[in-house]
Amino acid sequence: MAEPINVVVTGAAGQIAYSLLYQLAAGSVFGPEQKINLRLLDIPPMMEVLQGVVMELEDLALPLLGDVLPTADPAAAFKDAAAAFLVGAMPRKQGMERKDLLSANVKIFKVQGEALDKYARKDVKVLVVGNPANTNALICSHYAPSIPKENFTAMTRLDQNRAQAALAARIGVQVDKVQNVIIWGNHSSTQYPDASHAVVDLSGGVKAVPAVVNDDAWLNAQFVEMIQKRGAAVIAARKMSSAMSAAKAAGDHMRDWWIGTKPGKWVSMGVVSDGSYGIPKDVVFSFPVTITDQKFKIVQGLPISDFARSKLDVTAKELEEERAEANSVLQQ
Repeated sequence: MAEPINVVVTGAAGQIAYSLLYQLAAGSVFGPEQKINLRLLDIPPMMEVLQGVVMELEDLALPLLGDVLPTADPAAAFKDAAAAFLVGAMPRKQGMERKDLLSANVKIFKVQGEALDKYARKDVKVLVVGNPANTNALICSHYAPSIPKENFTAMTRLDQNRAQAALAARIGVQVDKVQNVIIWGNHSSTQYPDASHAVVDLSGGVKAVPAVVNDDAWLNAQFVEMIQKRGAAVIAARKMSSAMSAAKAAGDHMRDWWIGTKPGKWVSMGVVSDGSYGIPKDVVFSFPVTITDQKFKIVQGLPISDFARSKLDVTAKELEEERAEANSVLQQ
């Protein structure tokens, strides 16, 4: 049994965390041999609710779960953290401009970035789930200069899972038969869900998804729009945002980062751009990546069509605008 690691979950009294915590404690993220200590961070008014969550974690009676600390103190939460799920963020409210949302979130992620910088392990893996996730991850890394920028990632795995499920349903196969669908760009309605490099495992062998679907008009229009707007569709139906599926995606993202991807398989992660595919540097952009020894590499050399290029440019422009807005808030 490996030495226990400290795992932080922020917004720990919220809905996404409620679904995420069981996965963490049961070993489905860090593996069946890895004991974890949970550090549950939330705001002071949520401490009573958090006590109830702690009781439930105790009542799970799971052998991999060490001690559990509920706290409103970032210093206590991030001490010696090996992994952090930054779920808590200011949600967008009706009538709120993106600048207002970024302004509120800059304050949250500044505090958390500074606490990570001061108290966490220098190899801590930080996954930002709270929206706007890409730019929140950028802000957080800015305030943790002693931690490498590649240790900060944003979640687009929910979008990847949605896209994979939609393609599997269209083709009529189990969801695990579809691989290598890509989410490019921002976790927003400008993201580009790209099936052009995806493959499907059929009884006759592995085939290219576009050839099997055989409907480029659907792949370039309805499919893209369905994934871009899926979060809004869930809110419209459920009157609340995605929680169970978001928690599953957060677990998937961190598990692959921790344990690695299978040969020939890539996954989508929001990472600090190094200029690959002509994307501006120093925005957090979702790319296809492979992961070995807890280090990700952007998949290189994929052909990008003119249609795809136009989509990548739109989502990159939005991320540059968000970065500029965040920087203007940081300088106030």
